[in-house]
Amino acid sequence: MTRQTPPFAPFEWMIAWRYLRARRAEGGVSAMSVISLIGITLAVFALIATLAVRSGFRAEFVDTILGANAHVTVFNTARLTEAGQLSRVIEDYDDMAVRLAEVPGVTRVAPLVKGQVMASRDGRSAGVEVFGISHDNLLTIPRIASPEAARGDIMRFDEGIAIGSGVARELNVTVGDRIRVISPEGAQTAFGTSPRINAYEVVYIFTAGRYDIDRTRVYMPFTEAQSFFNRDGVADELEVMVINPERVDQMVHALLSAAGERAMVWTWRDASGAFLRALEIEDNVMFIILSILVLIAAMNIVSGLIMLVKNKGRDIGILRTMGLTEGSVMRVFFICGASIGLLGTALGVVLGVLFVIYIDPVFSAVNFLMGGGAWDPSIRGIYALPAELHLYDVLRAVGLSLGLSFIVTILPARRAARMNPVEALRYE
Repeated sequence: MTRQTPPFAPFEWMIAWRYLRARRAEGGVSAMSVISLIGITLAVFALIATLAVRSGFRAEFVDTILGANAHVTVFNTARLTEAGQLSRVIEDYDDMAVRLAEVPGVTRVAPLVKGQVMASRDGRSAGVEVFGISHDNLLTIPRIASPEAARGDIMRFDEGIAIGSGVARELNVTVGDRIRVISPEGAQTAFGTSPRINAYEVVYIFTAGRYDIDRTRVYMPFTEAQSFFNRDGVADELEVMVINPERVDQMVHALLSAAGERAMVWTWRDASGAFLRALEIEDNVMFIILSILVLIAAMNIVSGLIMLVKNKGRDIGILRTMGLTEGSVMRVFFICGASIGLLGTALGVVLGVLFVIYIDPVFSAVNFLMGGGAWDPSIRGIYALPAELHLYDVLRAVGLSLGLSFIVTILPARRAARMNPVEALRYE
């Protein structure tokens, strides 16, 4: 009675290892298997790198949105004034702010006065957006109070204005310089509305981390903005910050109830939802495309194993006549193919992790080789290529690569196991 050997017995690993080590002249692993190893390595590397960059880009984009903008903006619907004009201003902004602050999950409510104006100095001009906000509320905006880079003293905000680094660069100003702010909606005269022109000292220059914010944002003390934009005693909107911005949609009903009948809300997801959905769709599409690349690389294992089976036909016949079962032969060649996939996956993970860790010097080298034009912040919105490595992304890449490698290996391994030993030895 023959004794059954356990699956993946030591001798099966030994035979597979000898086949993998054998040179091509001895009928061992062909160049196709080496190519498949390189292909799987590069495909897994590309998959991990792409997922990390996508995660980093989304995290950086969301962080700059939440760090320099309101999580929720509350404003009034338009109504007709006594003069027959449409107005959205909020007269009872202090009372509304108190009611909104009582909503569970709200951390801060700040009244704002906003307006688009022209800023100029020494013949240079730039279109900017002015945010009128109190000093205390300005200090609670993370990307402004604690930016990536800053010049000046934010504690002197009540003495002048704070501007983005892009505005400072456009106007060629620094801390201590004075710039003119020109609004077309100025003082009312007998001859109509005359433009209002005021000069302010730049007391603080910030770099929030997003090009569009740094290039257009100007902060002005709230009371001064009320006077400058003819908003005495009123606010244009209320800026609401919450504990968990990712779940802000669940707070909309409570905020509307607290704000009043005329109130409307605009969340950060409403403002940037299309872009976030585009990122999600791009993420799924890129994963599918790179999965196909992994599959193509894994299919090369099939070609390599088929050639290995053909070269080892005599060995298979001898092993079968010595009593090796079909299952053992199948496992030997499965180990050969799976080992290529396992080694390629491991190398790809190492390369992908190293790329994410050293992405800054890699990006700097690419930028240098391309003459400094590899990244345009005016198009991409942020100043550098971000990357975040998540265990889930690595496990997805590893699972996909190993799963495909193991599956495609079964066919040639089964073909080797079903080989007739008599036919294999007939012409030997």
